Amino acid sequence: MTTQAAKRHLTLLGATGSIGLSTLDVVRRHSDRFSVYALTASTKVDDMAALCREFRPAVAVMADAAAAEQLERALADLSGTRVLAGEAGLVEVSEATEPDTVVAAIVGAAGLAPTLAAVKAGKRVLLANKEALVMSGQLFMDAVVQSGALLLPIDSEHNAIFQCLPAERVRDLPGAGVRRILLTASGGPFRNHTPDMLREVTPAQACKHPNWSMGQKISVDSATLMNKGLELIEACWLFNTRPDQIEVHVHPESIIHSMVEYVDGSVLAQLGSPDMRTPIANGLAWPERVDAGVAPLDLFALGRFHFERPDVERFPCLRLAAEAFEAGGTAPAVLNAANEEAVAAFLSGELCFADIPVIIEHTLARVPTRAADDFGAIMAADQSGRVEACAEIERRTRRTLAP
Repeated sequence: MTTQAAKRHLTLLGATGSIGLSTLDVVRRHSDRFSVYALTASTKVDDMAALCREFRPAVAVMADAAAAEQLERALADLSGTRVLAGEAGLVEVSEATEPDTVVAAIVGAAGLAPTLAAVKAGKRVLLANKEALVMSGQLFMDAVVQSGALLLPIDSEHNAIFQCLPAERVRDLPGAGVRRILLTASGGPFRNHTPDMLREVTPAQACKHPNWSMGQKISVDSATLMNKGLELIEACWLFNTRPDQIEVHVHPESIIHSMVEYVDGSVLAQLGSPDMRTPIANGLAWPERVDAGVAPLDLFALGRFHFERPDVERFPCLRLAAEAFEAGGTAPAVLNAANEEAVAAFLSGELCFADIPVIIEHTLARVPTRAADDFGAIMAADQSGRVEACAEIERRTRRTLAP
């Protein structure tokens, strides 16, 4: 007789984004296995109100205080859902005793505090927020060990690596006989652009990913290959390895999500359609499997796969990320801060697409690397990186506008 798995109660950080909506689709398909304790969002009040009415969470959190007030008014007739605001609210629902699982899908540095709170509370943490681990690295992983939290990656690439490793050897690649990790990248929409063409890229073009449906920031990161750089750093921490043991392969079809090569010559790959519901379902139900609503993969229709080496001359963000990891300390936090500011400036029309890595490299050179021995030092480095990046963006904007 099959034993019914215990029902999981979720806090979903970033409910209105692409990861959040994909997570809720899996939850919707398996209401007997998963329920929602808390939903969080930033400013999308109407979207959040609709989700609250459907999933009836005990708590709803808006990172923006004004948005929280609007949501409270919108849900005035809905009993049983308490509305909170700001980082304090995000942390509260992440460490609350009621949920056993936290899906960390807030984009950027803003996701660090609530994700870390979930880790310290010993939750099952489904990690989609790569920036939290990029910024805090060793401190984050130490907290996982100390609390006994179960950290499951749901980025498609890291989840693929996780699936290709024996579960008991995820943090011991030599013991598992692993030679290297093969991390795949779509290459983004501009992999065939010349340097001159990259200078003419618009935000609308950068946000139109050829394979994945993603938010603006992560779409731009994919286009610059910074997303792959952040994933490189994240993989080093998740799997206790080094950049020289990870090789990035540009795979435009986005069907092979990553591979693991073993010392006996075997290469294990995880394949699937480019649909985030697959890794999310894997994390939610692990070690079991549940239907994610994803169409079966038709290999006959695909025909063949292609692979290319990444061009770090045209797309230097991948190189910058590897260098920041090797520099250690607060360098990855500065890298992330500079990237967030540069991407925001590009999306607002202040900065040229090709200048995003220029801003990042300038910031890394100007902000001293210090020991990342506490979270105060990491957040101070984050702030210093933002100040320096913004100052350089402003200087470039003034030069552009000068007669």
